[in-house]
Amino acid sequence: MGKATGKRNGQDSGQDSGQDGDVKTGTTPAAKKAPRAPAAKGMARIAAKAEVKKVVLAYSGGLDTSVILKWLQDVYHCEVITFTANIGQGEELEPARRKALQMGIRKSNIFIEDLREPFVRDFVFPMFRANAVYEGEYLLGTSIARPLIAQRMVELARKTGADAISHGATGKGNDQVRFELGAYALMPDVRVIAPWREWDLLSREKLLKYADTHGIPVDFKKRRGAAPYSMDANLLHISYEGGILEDPDFEPEESMWRITSSPSKAPNRPQVVELEYERGDIVAIDGKRLTPAAVLTELNRIGGRHGIGRLDLVENRYVGMKSRGCYETPGGAIMLKAHRAMESITLDREVLALKDDLMPRYARMIYNGYWFSPERRLLQSLIDESQRCVNGTVRLKLYKGTVLVTGRRSPTDSLFDPAISTFDDDKGAYNQADAEGFIRLNALRMRIAARAGARKRK
Repeated sequence: MGKATGKRNGQDSGQDSGQDGDVKTGTTPAAKKAPRAPAAKGMARIAAKAEVKKVVLAYSGGLDTSVILKWLQDVYHCEVITFTANIGQGEELEPARRKALQMGIRKSNIFIEDLREPFVRDFVFPMFRANAVYEGEYLLGTSIARPLIAQRMVELARKTGADAISHGATGKGNDQVRFELGAYALMPDVRVIAPWREWDLLSREKLLKYADTHGIPVDFKKRRGAAPYSMDANLLHISYEGGILEDPDFEPEESMWRITSSPSKAPNRPQVVELEYERGDIVAIDGKRLTPAAVLTELNRIGGRHGIGRLDLVENRYVGMKSRGCYETPGGAIMLKAHRAMESITLDREVLALKDDLMPRYARMIYNGYWFSPERRLLQSLIDESQRCVNGTVRLKLYKGTVLVTGRRSPTDSLFDPAISTFDDDKGAYNQADAEGFIRLNALRMRIAARAGARKRK
């Protein structure tokens, strides 16, 4: 959680007024004047709060963001605009609207948007063209959702004349970085309010007490006790972290997993799926053309049924610490396997190698929050150019947590030439005698090094 500064209910705890100044040290009068600097800082903070007239809040309607909504009203005395994004988290969003109305937000200041199509089309698909994987395993399900939310918050800030945005990310996590880097890249002078870095509500009990004190409605389930872990869901994945998962040696119970079957209990018969690609993106499943969001939804359903896409990982957060997370990404796991198979038959060897060299850097950009950076945009243009020829069909067999490629074809862009690749008579298409000179030239530097080493040993 974030670093507290003792601000609550519109007042500073001690107002940063230098309680240290009350300690009598017996020093000179000049020394007694020292505490005024913190007081000046406190006044500067109050002035900064007064400058905020309207703020766009990323709002889910849950405990944290409901408390933030009221806290913003009490501490910043500003008009609050709530923004709730449907990115496939599977939750009913109308309760968020009702709760915002209950808390005094005008109907015209409540925005709930279905962003599933732009999420997959403009963020997930471009990322999968790069085969992006963070630290060898993580498919970046949480990371890739944050720039879209930041983008819409900035757009709403401009539309409504807001001078600030606010989010519920803690001061220990990656999301604060992702939201804010995205916002600053798109609106350089926007004010960002991150309550977890300001307030003293640093426990669930304090949040509930604040909610009770201020008449904030709280779901009964939230009162029964803390969940054993936190969850974050979107159309690409579900993540689980915190709580009992903070012990990296603890195996989570089977009931934790929400969208994937246990591989041991998955169907005993494999399922064959055929995916059609155009310019690096899936456009059809088993011959049926679908929108990007529908593609991912269907692959999640199929993959989840066969126990595909589970991951238990200790990763390195951008803010400097290690973190343990568990992830379900059934559709993404299928997409990654299929896309690499499609590229294997359509991309030149050195183009593919260059993409593989750049991929870890690209993945770190997304994980660390640099989606809107010039370097990511530059890399994306290179990646997208490489995908012009990634057209065709991949056939996969799904079985008990595994994805096996069983076929790939590209009538228009395949670089696979069976006349040259065959081990049978190629009728002169490939002169095997040419291999001798090729090998000797490639061995030349090693032969020179070996002779030099032999001279040293004499």
